[in-house]
Amino acid sequence: MRRARAPLQPSRLPPNVGLGFKPEHFAAIAAEPQPLGFFEVHAENYMGAGGVPHAQLARLREHYALSIHGVGLSIGSLEPLDRNHLARLKRLCDRYNPESVSEHLAWSSHGGAFYNDLLPLPYTDETLAAVISHVDEAQTALGRRILLENPATYVRFEESAIPETEFLAEAARASGCGLLLDVNNVFVCARNHAYDALAYLADFPIDEISEIHLAGHFETFEADGSPLLIDAHGCVVSGAVLDLYAGVIARAGPLPTLIEWDNNVPDWRTMRAQAAIVQERLDHATGGGAKSAA
Repeated sequence: MRRARAPLQPSRLPPNVGLGFKPEHFAAIAAEPQPLGFFEVHAENYMGAGGVPHAQLARLREHYALSIHGVGLSIGSLEPLDRNHLARLKRLCDRYNPESVSEHLAWSSHGGAFYNDLLPLPYTDETLAAVISHVDEAQTALGRRILLENPATYVRFEESAIPETEFLAEAARASGCGLLLDVNNVFVCARNHAYDALAYLADFPIDEISEIHLAGHFETFEADGSPLLIDAHGCVVSGAVLDLYAGVIARAGPLPTLIEWDNNVPDWRTMRAQAAIVQERLDHATGGGAKSAA
């Protein structure tokens, strides 16, 4: 497939650790400079016109690099993109000029209904063509390159004919988008679907990675008693995920790394401590030189 024309604005986050911004942390963040590479927000939380959310984000944007992470564009759907949603995303990006914009390899709308979840898709020639078309449309509308994130999944489709890493690689090659590697998603999926996380990462198109996500997960059990990992974003990053992360950045070099903590959100001191742990792993694996988050 032909690669799309060069996008207007590539991702340009600093190669350090960032945190997801939560309004309850605003006072602590504003009280003193934070030694972080960037902050990330979910696009859909800022699609209103004004109010406290935008007042806080505008203040944050004065001092920090920004990543906007979408959860509702439904890139993986076979149906057309929601043009109204895309227009709102464009207005948000034009307003804040973020260093990075990303979305999920997932779908969340069908037949005019929106589902408040990131749902998996089969990896086929048909879905690949749809994803490439949707990424092209989004990048053209936004005037910038976007990043596509590997999903956390809990089912697999018998009709899938393309390995996920190959699917992502071809989507990036054909559309010109970058990739966001979620290492926790890799760990969760490898456990849930009984494959080797290291083998998956060895096959992942590492040169296309522009950002990494880390998060916590928890274990639950299915009706038959078999374990199931959930990508919960509600606790510290596990040691096993940090080990996988260290292997990735040892190969790829320092990359912008976000810690996602969206549920059971702790106080700012705990968030800062988690950032310091990950920054130390990043510095150690890449020989140092990145800004400390301690």
